[in-house]
Amino acid sequence: EPVRRVDLVDEAAKLVSGVVGSSLSRSFVMAAIIGPEGRIIAANSGFAQRATGDINASVTGRDFARFLRAGKEDRIYFDREGARGIPIRLHPIPLSLRPDADDTQAPQLILMMDEETGGQAGDLRAYVENLIATMPLGLALVDREGRFQFANAAFRAFVGAGEGDLPPYPGDLVVKEDKGPLADTIRRFANGHGQTGDIAVRFKQAEDDVVSLSIGGLRGMGDAAVLLSLRDNSEESTLKRQVAQATKMQAVGQLAGGVAHDFNNILTAILGLCDLMLQRHSPGDSDYDDVQQVKNNANRAANLTRQLLAFSRQQTLRPQIVQLPDIVSDTSSMLKRLMGETVALEVKHGRAIGAVRADPGQLGQVIMNLAVNARDAILESGQQGGVVRIETGPVSAADVRRMQPSDILPAADYARLSVSDTGAGIDPAILPKIFDPFFTTKPVGKGTGLGLSTVYGIVKQSGGFIFADNMPVKDGQGGGARFDVYLPVYRGSEQAVAAADVRQEAVLADENWGSGHILLVEDEDMVRAVAERALTRQGYTVDTACDGEEAVEKLRAGTDYDLIVSDVVMPNMDGPAMGRTARAMRPDIRILFMSGYAEEQLRKSINLENIGFLPKPFTIPQIAEAVARMIRG
Repeated sequence: EPVRRVDLVDEAAKLVSGVVGSSLSRSFVMAAIIGPEGRIIAANSGFAQRATGDINASVTGRDFARFLRAGKEDRIYFDREGARGIPIRLHPIPLSLRPDADDTQAPQLILMMDEETGGQAGDLRAYVENLIATMPLGLALVDREGRFQFANAAFRAFVGAGEGDLPPYPGDLVVKEDKGPLADTIRRFANGHGQTGDIAVRFKQAEDDVVSLSIGGLRGMGDAAVLLSLRDNSEESTLKRQVAQATKMQAVGQLAGGVAHDFNNILTAILGLCDLMLQRHSPGDSDYDDVQQVKNNANRAANLTRQLLAFSRQQTLRPQIVQLPDIVSDTSSMLKRLMGETVALEVKHGRAIGAVRADPGQLGQVIMNLAVNARDAILESGQQGGVVRIETGPVSAADVRRMQPSDILPAADYARLSVSDTGAGIDPAILPKIFDPFFTTKPVGKGTGLGLSTVYGIVKQSGGFIFADNMPVKDGQGGGARFDVYLPVYRGSEQAVAAADVRQEAVLADENWGSGHILLVEDEDMVRAVAERALTRQGYTVDTACDGEEAVEKLRAGTDYDLIVSDVVMPNMDGPAMGRTARAMRPDIRILFMSGYAEEQLRKSINLENIGFLPKPFTIPQIAEAVARMIRG
């Protein structure tokens, strides 16, 4: 969001040349702002009248000192008034509160009054108070004892104090750790020469935000000895925290991707060996159930790696053209069993909902996670019963423009999925954190903290948006939390997608699998052994290589391969480099890459024509299907 930084000199110039300057003129106070070179930046009408004799005269850009002259006893007069002029008193106020600024080089606000009509410090302070009361900066005056003398509305609003609620000392506004350093700094500036500086403090009303408090020493202002200026950098601090959090999440995502890659290789070997063992045992054998249990647990581990890849947006999706109501209907029967006896499930579909392009399995996971979280929110609130509502509906581009988050949600047509509950809602303090991985409000052992982060990753990788908020209570009903998922309406050719599905079904219906010569390239011994046995049992002739260099040597030997099945990440020569070398020798050869990393993450490195991709972990039927699809074209 844009951050507007206030220029003190510019704001003061507007005030002096505007209504505030006119008010000062009526109170016999002349005001002018001069730059470091001594030229006038702005002045009020009172100064123009006394300096030139013309109330409407423009003095901007003229030398300030040329309007004045020195008289006896170092008194200062307006040069135009001559010997009969009335002496004036000048009160310069530096308009720079930076600690490294030189007051002699800073722009100055010069307040001037006739010595015979009002030159007392108390009167001057009253005029200054009237001046700074209208300024948008948070400003306050403090005496030599460290007590507040005056604070403008912007200062009080920032520290959360009302008109009569300002405490006697500035230290009463900050946390305990900052109270002593602030008091010492004010005392030093009050008793020293005119100087300025900054101190970082944390106010009690926002202990997590560090605020820069500027302090400047004053002279000739009576009891007021220190000027305090607040600079609201809460947005800057928030942005810094968000950048740090994004950097941390990126590192966690990279770690998750690496762990999932290595784990997927292990799971590929486990699942493949389980499939081979199940082919040798019938359901009645004593070992069949044990092997099936091993496979089931391996599949659970595979789901965990998919969750890790999902929140880091590195999972491999298989998008299809689907309708949201169809996906909701497919999961409704299972959800009704998960809701239990005390929580009701209500499903409502809108009309004219456009199709979306998404992975139906992952989309079902999104619905499942949101619905289960809604159920848990109702049960944890202590209610005797509750309702989980799942709604779908269309959202037009015109609707988006009228919505509150329109600056985040681009104007387009969307299909909306809403999941809401009648629980206690989400604490506003943790609402910004709910999509963070491993963040959970559930007791230890009852939540991994990956549910909503997985949902977020799937939605974002599908090109959609997700928002969470608490619902307002109306007429004693409502409350609870609401999650809205917006998926862009697909505008492509559904006929082309349907034709592709027909071609895929034709390939899978072909029973003449197993004819062809395959070069299998894999650096993991167990994965290579499992894949070789699986493809050999399908009837293929399989040669193996442990890395890309060995595969290139076999290709140079002149063997005519129908397909290369290769891992992507390998030592020495990786899969894409081997594939480019193979294409140089055999431009028409087909390549099937397999990897534990997501296809989207490897898209740039495997940017070759006529290739396929098989994500790990895979089962024997999955690799057989992928190989058949590639060989049959």
